[in-house]
Amino acid sequence: MTTETGDDWRRPGPTADQQRLDRYAGLGATALALLSLTLARSTGTFLLGPPPSGLEQVLWTVAVPLPLIWRRRFPATTTLVISAAFIGSQARAVPEWQLSQWALFVAVYTLGAWGPDRRLSRRLRIGVIGAMFGWLGISYAVRYAELRAEPFADAIGPVPPMLAAIVAGVLVNVLFFGFAYFFGETAWVAARRQHELARQAEQLRRSQAEIREHAVVGERVRIARELHDVVAHHVSVMGVQASACRRVFDKDPAKARVALTAIEETARTAVEELRRMLGVLRASDGDGERAAQAAGIDQLGAVVQRAREAGLRATLGVYGEPRPLPESLSQATYRVVQEATTNALKHATGATLLDVRVRYLAHEVEVEVTDDGRATRPANADGLGLIGMRERVHTHGGELAAGPRTGGGWRVRVRFPLPIPAGRPA
Repeated sequence: MTTETGDDWRRPGPTADQQRLDRYAGLGATALALLSLTLARSTGTFLLGPPPSGLEQVLWTVAVPLPLIWRRRFPATTTLVISAAFIGSQARAVPEWQLSQWALFVAVYTLGAWGPDRRLSRRLRIGVIGAMFGWLGISYAVRYAELRAEPFADAIGPVPPMLAAIVAGVLVNVLFFGFAYFFGETAWVAARRQHELARQAEQLRRSQAEIREHAVVGERVRIARELHDVVAHHVSVMGVQASACRRVFDKDPAKARVALTAIEETARTAVEELRRMLGVLRASDGDGERAAQAAGIDQLGAVVQRAREAGLRATLGVYGEPRPLPESLSQATYRVVQEATTNALKHATGATLLDVRVRYLAHEVEVEVTDDGRATRPANADGLGLIGMRERVHTHGGELAAGPRTGGGWRVRVRFPLPIPAGRPA
């Protein structure tokens, strides 16, 4: 697996909505700059010297902020154009400089935050900032001879007035460009972290999907092994019954008839189990070991007893007339109760009661497991325990309902259809 370093990652370009917002912002900044120019001319505030013609002032004023409409789409080009236009407007003594300097701030910031090539954007920002300080030094050198002592007539500080003015100007520019550089770096790092979080979230989602898939496959393998053992048992019984039938066929036809009837019922049961087994995944262990014999519905008392030993007031109720169940169905019923009990012990906070009920209906057997605890986390329909229950229930054509109870606690209810005995109408 490869990892992206900070300099290798390229930030994706802006969305259509972000580009539309940049257009509006650039046009708005241009309109405000023209308003600022109008106010500066109205007050006669020409700090940079005699201004050029009115048309030239308008052109320079528009040239600085207008490229912001492409700031996130072409951050490097936008920064270079705004920087050149800013120096040009300053050289031509355009009286509008307040909005222009903020347009330069936004351009340097955007290049740091949105520059697709990290190394290039860093070099361009350093170059632009260096050029701005070079221009500041040139402007001080050019205007030094023009400055007179009159503007500093009231100076009383210990620092020479000219030196104080230069240091103050440099300090302001250091803070100005320093913040533009810092905020651009911060925005880019935040975007990279968000990208990493999104990538990790996608990897986690894929891992969870793989875990769920493996859980389903593993559960199907276990079910298939159990059904395999059941079918093997039925086939063995058929062999024994056929041998007995052969021995008594001539001496006692009545006993032979009973044996043949048993063979017929056993064969029908075996075929049903084979049908179920073919519906799930069949795989073998690498070391060839057989799975342990699975427990059945007659051992639910042991599950309830273990819940009592864990501190719950557990009860088991059987309603209706119990009847023999196919071995695979008996095993599935046991596994559902076992898993529901385990979930109650692991995930139900404050549970004190566990109630297991088995109902033998006319054509179904219903199993219900309830507790009175509080869930320690939101219910997960893709949890491994529910996956196992769902696969077993689906294998036998049953229905599963699992969820919180109205009065508190959790309920798992499963219904399995019962096979119709031979000779009984459906």
